[in-house]
Order: sequence, then structure tokens, then C-alpha cells
Amino acid sequence: MRRGIAATALVASLALAATACGGDSDSGDKADGPVTITWWDTSNATNEAPVYKALIKEFEAANKDVKVKYVNVPFDQAQNKFDTAAGASGAPDVLRAEVGWTPAFAKKSYLLPLDGTEALADESKFKSNLIEQAKYEGKTYGVPIVTDTLALVYNKELFEKAGVEAPKTWDDLKKAAATIKDKTGVDGYWGSTQAYYAQSFLYGEGTDTVDADAKKITVNSDAAKKAYGTWLSLFSGKGLHKADTTADAYAHIQDAFVNGKVAAIIQGPWEITNFYKGAAFKDKANLGIATVPAGSTGKAGAPTGGHNLSVYAGSDAAHQKASLKFLNFMTSAKSQATIALKNSTLPTRDDAYTTEVKADPGIAGYGTVLAAAQPRPALPEYSSLWGPLDTELPKIAGGKESLDKGLSNAETSIGKLVPDFSK
Repeated sequence: MRRGIAATALVASLALAATACGGDSDSGDKADGPVTITWWDTSNATNEAPVYKALIKEFEAANKDVKVKYVNVPFDQAQNKFDTAAGASGAPDVLRAEVGWTPAFAKKSYLLPLDGTEALADESKFKSNLIEQAKYEGKTYGVPIVTDTLALVYNKELFEKAGVEAPKTWDDLKKAAATIKDKTGVDGYWGSTQAYYAQSFLYGEGTDTVDADAKKITVNSDAAKKAYGTWLSLFSGKGLHKADTTADAYAHIQDAFVNGKVAAIIQGPWEITNFYKGAAFKDKANLGIATVPAGSTGKAGAPTGGHNLSVYAGSDAAHQKASLKFLNFMTSAKSQATIALKNSTLPTRDDAYTTEVKADPGIAGYGTVLAAAQPRPALPEYSSLWGPLDTELPKIAGGKESLDKGLSNAETSIGKLVPDFSK
């Protein structure tokens, strides 16, 4: 999952307008020349994209019959842009898709099934749960390239000064935050109002936004109310930073943490490289990484995120063949190890966790919390269910709406996304 800061819409629109997509990408190919495929990459343009561009050069050098036209698309715009482009038969040949998008696009027949193709030649090398997340109705539509989850990241120096340890429960976190404030003058914790970051509170109460197997909406259940009640309580109290409901909240929280102005936040491994750039973590060893605190059930967990590479079903045979070869290269153990070392992201196959990769403290830290990550239900609409909550949770946290009212509104909106689910 990515929650970074997007480039401006103007720059993005100009870049996409100037890029040939799958529907017409063969227009620049010569009959006896290389096939040019277009790749929409949704990684961070500053911190992550350079390594992908370098790998493209390696791929092209080893595959003279294929050229790759690279386009970096802001993550928060890519899903809608691809949906629109694919519906008009003008999508890119290859898409780096957040794991939740893969089944949704597969349901619309926008993606090419990859089972038995060159793209999945090493299928047995990948973590099986990540392959399962790339499936829809028994077929595989994406090759996992990076995985992630959320963790409690903390400033070890501030925790040590306060004499506290990484909290095991949300109640422990409240106590630790108050002690950190007393001992250091710094807030102990700053929470997010985004639905994805609040998901762990649901898992801590043994529930979710929906029960996919029972086809029931559970976002307004007693367990969910308890979960969101705990989430809400972490915005007030000694050492607990008040909710930021502005459009720049993500950047504000991140900046405060990397500069030592708050001792702990919930965050994913996509920000590891940015952690290390901050004043508080010039010594990488100061970055503490722990499993998110548990709820009243004693359960602790966070959503399994990450990205898959998928091939557009609307591309012609020559472009699909070239794209499959590209996917095989980009998701190889060698490429994933390179990506991990440069970007501090987590590989999706065990043979990419080389000794050098595991020596990165950020990767090693997040690697220990992956066991608590929970896969998403096999529901194409699942990722879209966070949309209504992204509307309601900031209102609740900002005091503009009661918890009951906000969850009731979210339940109604989610009901429109999964109309065959009961309440």
C-alpha cells in the first residue's frame, strides 16, 4: 500500500498525454524492429523510481527485441486512470498495481491471466499467500514485486530516555505516550485518520469492514465500534497528538517522526528510505520496528499490502509476449534483491532475501512483523470499501461527527459498493 505525496495533477496529465498506451503502443514499432511496451509504474518518483529505470536499461540490454517506455504515475491517481484507459482500450501494456486493484481489474477482464506463462515461470519461489492475493476466480493476474504491511515504528532514543518499551497493546501505547511526554517533552504517538491505517484496530477486535464469506457488512458492528472507539481515543490524552484532518496530514505526521518531534507512528516499509533521511534516524539503528499493538482480543495484525505487475489484456499478442518477458525479469530474485537494497522494500520471494538484503535494519525489522500481516479477502471490491471510511473517519476524529453517525454513514455507502451484502 502506498500513501505517499502525489505529483501535481497537471504534471501527471501531461506525462500521460504524451505517452503511448497499450491500445496504440505498436504504432511506433517497426516490422523488423523491437517491440515497444509501455509501463505505468506507481512507485515514489523520487526515492524508488530511479532503481526501476536502471533495471529497465539492464532488461533492454539483455533483450534487444524489446523497448520499455516508462511512465511514473502518481499512486493516488493510477487506479482511476487505468480503469478509464482500459475501458477505452488504451491502457499501458504493464501496470504496477496495488494488490487490492488486481482482482478488481481482473473482474472487469482488463488483465491477462498469467498462469502457465513466462511471467510465472518461477511461481513456486514466491510467497504463496502473495500469489493467492493476485488471483481472481482461480486464475492469477499479477506477479508480486514488493510486499508490505504496517508496523509501529518508534524512536529508540526517545523510548529509552523515557524508560519504556515497544507497547504490546493499545492501552500500553497510551501509558507509554504519557511517560514519553513527561520524560522528554515530545508526544509519544501520532495516529492517522486514514482508513487503511485504522484497519489494525479492527483486526485487534477480531473483525473487519465486511465478512466476505458471510456476505455481511460489519463496519458498524459492536466489535467495529469498539475498534474505532480505541482508534478515536488515541487522538486525545497526554502524549497523544491531536488528529490532523488536513489534506497534508500524511506529510505532517511523517515529517514530525523523522525529525524526532513525535516518538512513534504507524507506518509501512515504503517510507524506510525517508526515515533514514530524517535527523532522528541518521543512525539507522535508532529506528525501532514492532508489530502494531493488539486490541482487547489479544490479537495484533495489519493488512498485507504491496504491488503486483500485471499485463493488459487489450494489448496485441506481440506486446503481451514482450510484457511477459519483462515481468519475469523485473520480479526475478536478482531484480528484487536490487530493488530491496536500493529502496529498502520487501521482496516477495524467499530467494531474494540475500544476506546483504537481510542486513538492512529496516527490511529486517519489517520482516519480523510480516507474520502478523493479514491477507485481504478474495473480494474485488474490498479495497474500495476504505473510500467511505476515508470520508467519515476524519470527520469523526475532528469532532464534526459522532462515531455512531460516521460508521452508520460508512455502512450505507459500503452497502452501495457491495449491494448483495446484508447489514
